[in-house]
Amino acid sequence: MAATLIREAGYYANTCSDLAGLIHEIESGAGLAVVADEAIKTADLRGLVDWLSSQPPWSDFPIVLLTRQGGGPERNPDAMRLGQILGNVTFIERPFHPTTLVSIVGSAVRARRRQYQTRSILADLTESEGLLQTALNAGHLGALELHLPEYKLEASETCARFFGRKPGESFTFQDLSAAVHPDDRERRLEAIDQAIKTGGDYRIEYRIIWPDGSQHWVDTRARAVRWPDGSIKSLVGVCSDITARKVAEIEREALLAQLAAERTALAELTATLEQRVEQRTADLMKEVAAREKAQEQLRQAQKMETIGQLTGGVAHDFNNLLMAVMGNLDLLRKRMPDDPRLHRLVDGAMQGAERGASLTQRLLAFARQQDLRTVSVDLRSLIQDMTNLLERSLGPRVEVRLDIKDGLPPARIDPNQLELAILNLAINARDAMPDGGPIDIRLDEQKITRDAVLKPGRYLRLSVVDTGTGMTSETLERAIEPFFSSKPLGKGTGLGLSMVHGLAVQLGGALRLASAVGKGTSATLILPIATAAPEVEAPAPATQGTKRSAVILFVDDDPLIAMSTMEMLEDLGHHVIGANSGLHALDILRSEQPIDLMMTDHVMPGMTGIELAAATRQVRPSLPILLATGYAELPEGAQLDLPRLAKPYHQDQLRERLDQLLA
Repeated sequence: MAATLIREAGYYANTCSDLAGLIHEIESGAGLAVVADEAIKTADLRGLVDWLSSQPPWSDFPIVLLTRQGGGPERNPDAMRLGQILGNVTFIERPFHPTTLVSIVGSAVRARRRQYQTRSILADLTESEGLLQTALNAGHLGALELHLPEYKLEASETCARFFGRKPGESFTFQDLSAAVHPDDRERRLEAIDQAIKTGGDYRIEYRIIWPDGSQHWVDTRARAVRWPDGSIKSLVGVCSDITARKVAEIEREALLAQLAAERTALAELTATLEQRVEQRTADLMKEVAAREKAQEQLRQAQKMETIGQLTGGVAHDFNNLLMAVMGNLDLLRKRMPDDPRLHRLVDGAMQGAERGASLTQRLLAFARQQDLRTVSVDLRSLIQDMTNLLERSLGPRVEVRLDIKDGLPPARIDPNQLELAILNLAINARDAMPDGGPIDIRLDEQKITRDAVLKPGRYLRLSVVDTGTGMTSETLERAIEPFFSSKPLGKGTGLGLSMVHGLAVQLGGALRLASAVGKGTSATLILPIATAAPEVEAPAPATQGTKRSAVILFVDDDPLIAMSTMEMLEDLGHHVIGANSGLHALDILRSEQPIDLMMTDHVMPGMTGIELAAATRQVRPSLPILLATGYAELPEGAQLDLPRLAKPYHQDQLRERLDQLLA
């Protein structure tokens, strides 16, 4: 009957016998729905609610709900509940007058048409905004708007970047004013006041100081936007970075001034013309030589960066392969018969895999992608504690001499990796002295103010100095390249200095090499100073000796690693649920499946381990999470402090870590 009334009013009406048909009609573009309350009171509304919840911002689908007499929302809790669930609902109590139904339907249809008109307007606005943004991007321009009189600044990320701000970083009008060079502040304020007072265009070029202390130039242009009463609402405009142009102008002016001075001096000193020409030529040759040297250093740095990226990627993939090999060997060793020959073969394979793991760690160190645990460390104690190890490793023909200054501050380092770096440098020094000799290990403090690589500040300088054969300039230039070695074939991997260099850079320092043929080599590690006191190593908490079977969710997209690790977990007595992606794991976590611990890889397509852990905290806040990773690829700003297990690992290491988390 309702459909008939609606058709007679000039509208199209289709009757649906169930909710599935209703949802189909809505998805096909229906303008509104007229629903009897008894048809949906006990029905499963999830499909309808899901569609309504996923509407775009411009859409608010109208529903007319027919209730029985006395069944309005103010007297009927069920009607109120349906109104809250379905959203845009108009109630009509039955019996109703046909005019009431037609009027409400007409209003709903008109409202729905206005929604579609809004969609068209939003689409046009979006397209216009996209064209404007494209034009701004093409012109390398940042947009800004200064609201008056409160001086509230709205600036695009491009505009904020011109002032040295990172994406997402707060940037207010006060921040902008504080960034202006002191010599340009008064001139800029006068220009703003003039633009606000007269309503004329605001156009000015001025210098700014970035948070890192560097000086830049910006060109800002804005125009007043007025309220209907004629008062100024805001200044809207664009800004651009003109540092390159300004630097070129300054350099050109300086060059012109220099040329003018030289011409004056040349006119006054014609008698010394030849001498001055020779001096000027020499100066230009020095400039050319310095420029060529800088270009060569840049090419070398770019080459090393490319090699580092390639090396890190290869080492990460190789780490995953070793993970599968070592895991399967662990399981095979436990299950094979008591045959000494088989045990020797498996032990040999395991030793080879561990040597491969050590090789990948050196590769990752060169690529600056190794997993570092930096703490505050007293380097004096660390070096003194290494003395016996160095003497045993270097042999009786080498004398280790320490020269450590008193009162040195602690360093922010990874002690295990630094010990390995010192040992590598000492062994290189020993190999450079075939007849033996002294190796000096020196430690002092250095203040760096201007350096092409290091930030200004205080550093510790650790040097390993020998009196050996030294290196030629060609060898010195290639010394830190991976797999480059001046030793005979089979006597070295060529990764020692590469590892030390990568460690130093990753810690925020540098490795400096100096050498002369026949006079020895000095390898100096520049290490950052820690702000906190040295950490005292606390005894490891005793883990519970009792074993218990746990339900573990294991997430890894690599089938080889997944198969090996799940076998190891099951061999330890745990029940394992496998997931090959973060989304798959979240589906399991949202279910009623009991889970005691989640173990996940980090590098996975679609969702990383860190992102999965953050999402897991929303679903199961107290669930222990173990992150298994091959290298320090965690992004900057990762807030989750997760327990980690470095790949490749043995089953014993896996058991120990799980016992700690499940205790």
